Amino acid sequence: MTDPRTTVVVITHNRCGELLRTLDRLAGLPEKPPVIVTDNGSTDGTARAVARHHPRVRLLRPGRNLGAVGRNLAVREVRTPYVAFCDDDSWWSPGSLTGAADLLDRHPALGSVTARIIVEPDGTDDPIVRELRDSPVPGPPWLPGPALGSFLAAATVLRTDAFRTAGGFHPRLWLGGEEELLAADLASDGWWLVYADHLTIHHQASPARDSTLRRMHGIRNTLWFTWLRRPAGPALRRTLDLARTVPRDTTSLRAFAEAAAALPWVLRERRVLPHEVESRLRLLEPAQRTSTARRYTG
Repeated sequence: MTDPRTTVVVITHNRCGELLRTLDRLAGLPEKPPVIVTDNGSTDGTARAVARHHPRVRLLRPGRNLGAVGRNLAVREVRTPYVAFCDDDSWWSPGSLTGAADLLDRHPALGSVTARIIVEPDGTDDPIVRELRDSPVPGPPWLPGPALGSFLAAATVLRTDAFRTAGGFHPRLWLGGEEELLAADLASDGWWLVYADHLTIHHQASPARDSTLRRMHGIRNTLWFTWLRRPAGPALRRTLDLARTVPRDTTSLRAFAEAAAALPWVLRERRVLPHEVESRLRLLEPAQRTSTARRYTG
């Protein structure tokens, strides 16, 4: 059951063992997808190990840690109509890439398909899954699942051309909530984002992560997206909500300070979303305020 429609893109940084596990899983998929890995400046022998154990994998070595922009680099090499992202600590289930490609084939206005995330080794649903299933975003009747206002990069298949036209992941955001800006731009281009509960990806969170740095970037990037794309009223409301709810510590203060320091750049690049896209994001605000899956902790 090979399927030539989708390429899998993985970014990695100093997680050699976990990456090899993920590549083993991807190599065992019945779809036999081409795989491109961007090694974001690893110093743990990742490149040598990939070349030795998975010589058919296309390996890109930019020489430094590009964060999410490493995905952009890989997508330049993609020759298939669809691209599936996963992280070095996650892997797609057999048949899910084919299922996502089938949905994208069937619905020409569909830009992305996000799968259900199973947390390993327990085999339980990620807490975000309930929010995806219960998304309040309205969609057209043909949509094959709940409409989304954003997506999770490590669990999503996108149209390659739509990704490129929207500009990919913004280099300023680096990593941590980097999907929100791209998702809004995809929606502005007329694409719909959907959650598909029958498709799955497995995630076994790596212990090799700086959760504090990720939290700082997550807060900063949420502020930047809000100021770059939301109208003045909703942007102010979201900013105040964040100020009230994030932990009152040095990390949060640094995130706000770094976001504020970039205001000249933000104002130069600010482009308010179309009304129909903004109206969908407003419906997500109550869920964002009460979410237990998207707390800024660490």
